Amino acid sequence: MLASLPSAEHFPQSTNVDGSLGTMKSDWWCSGFFAGSLWYLYEATEDTILKVAAEKWTEAIEREQYNTSTHDLGFMLYCSYGNGYRLTNDPTYKRVLLTGAASLATRFDPKVGLIKSWDKMGEYNYPVIIDNMMNLEFLFWAAKASGNKKLSEIAIAHADNTLKNHFRPDASSYHVVCYDSVGNVIARKTNQGYADGSAWARGQAWGLYGYTVMYRETRNKRYLDQARAIAKFFMEHPRLPKDKIPYWDFDDPTIPDAPRDASAAAIASSALLELSRYVDVVTSEKYYHFAEKVLVCLSGPAYFTSSGNNHFLLKHSTGNMPKKSEIDVPLIYADYYYIEALLRYQKFKTLS
Repeated sequence: MLASLPSAEHFPQSTNVDGSLGTMKSDWWCSGFFAGSLWYLYEATEDTILKVAAEKWTEAIEREQYNTSTHDLGFMLYCSYGNGYRLTNDPTYKRVLLTGAASLATRFDPKVGLIKSWDKMGEYNYPVIIDNMMNLEFLFWAAKASGNKKLSEIAIAHADNTLKNHFRPDASSYHVVCYDSVGNVIARKTNQGYADGSAWARGQAWGLYGYTVMYRETRNKRYLDQARAIAKFFMEHPRLPKDKIPYWDFDDPTIPDAPRDASAAAIASSALLELSRYVDVVTSEKYYHFAEKVLVCLSGPAYFTSSGNNHFLLKHSTGNMPKKSEIDVPLIYADYYYIEALLRYQKFKTLS
């Protein structure tokens, strides 16, 4: 893939309708996943060519540290600069990360108690999406790296209010919750799911991953209980296929003919591997073996490609079905969480 990219201004995202490689600019929410994948591959192989490439594609996102127009700085900066700093201790990376965390924190309004996802969604001025849970790990890291406890307090407030307002009794989540200026819920909607009340598969995976991280960072049992409840919903859902790769939305009425979402499977498998470290032995084995089955399936010919596919690893992800965008295609974040899950699987298997 490195050879097929025209420059570090073009970040690989997916495959276009005409079969060509689809790329985005650095301000796209997925810009950090390619560099993050390269850092993970360097970690696994110690190949200096991968390290040089990871550095190049990380530094290409540097300008986004000042971006206060998006909540996605966790994806953009922590997956790239965060993994780079973890592996190199480069002080420049730390400075960029801390500036980026401060930019992310500007989207938190204490009157609402949540990080604003988008500046506007239709008539709603304070939409918050379940995906936003994925940015909280970045804030916890920055709080520890800088000594600024306000950043971790923002993360906790966001997680608590999301827990309060985003979930249904069965632990499935809405995609978007819209608030007024003082934190009252005024609507529960979707942007990428089948319907406002449906269970969009990747959204469930974001929530599972996010509350697993929240438990790791706080050891608050409420977060562990929530992660376990989401895991139960995901793993035991009657419309989850036998191969454990979910349809893009658990409530799409066209199931079993609906598209799959390998990205949701990859995210969930990575989360479950971590979650397996925090529970009793029986539950741990259940999570571990489920994640293992997902990874075996993703690594087989039905989902993994060794050639073609614009050099992406996985096939059959779904980006935004309602907008007819990125349907049954590779997605850079599917590859990122797949690689992360494989590294976790290798590590945890060694520790077992």
